[in-house]
Amino acid sequence: RYNDRKMYRGGNLMEEELKRAILLDNYQDPHNKGLSSDEGYLSIHNASDSCIDDITVQLKIEDNIIKDVRYDGVGCTICIGSCSIMSDLLIGKTIAEGKNILNNYFNMINETGSFDPELLEEANAFDTLSKQANRIKCGTIGVKAMSDLIDEYERTE
Repeated sequence: RYNDRKMYRGGNLMEEELKRAILLDNYQDPHNKGLSSDEGYLSIHNASDSCIDDITVQLKIEDNIIKDVRYDGVGCTICIGSCSIMSDLLIGKTIAEGKNILNNYFNMINETGSFDPELLEEANAFDTLSKQANRIKCGTIGVKAMSDLIDEYERTE
């Protein structure tokens, strides 16, 4: 949604002001929020013990393609923002592409390996989340649910 993506392409870190704008935009106007009643969705519920985050995530996967990602619940700016951004990144991707995006995100958040900033697009707004240990769960609770649902799909196929 941001035209000046060059700010975080090629390994350049986003400016703090742009990060805040992306997070606030995705919190105030979240994409893909609202659950589906369609039986074709896998669903999982995650809640935090230490924050208000309480979220249900749904994935619709057909022929190894992530057709839709939905979520709903109560969450802080980081929780809802990460769900909004990551749902946009995953929709339309193959399972392999989705897992690669998720692995890159978790590597960035947990500082456990390398990640491709171009692949993560707006999710780069979370690149310093690891410096706030109490907020890591906020930025991963919904995304972990997405990852778990992909794993569940793979187990049943």
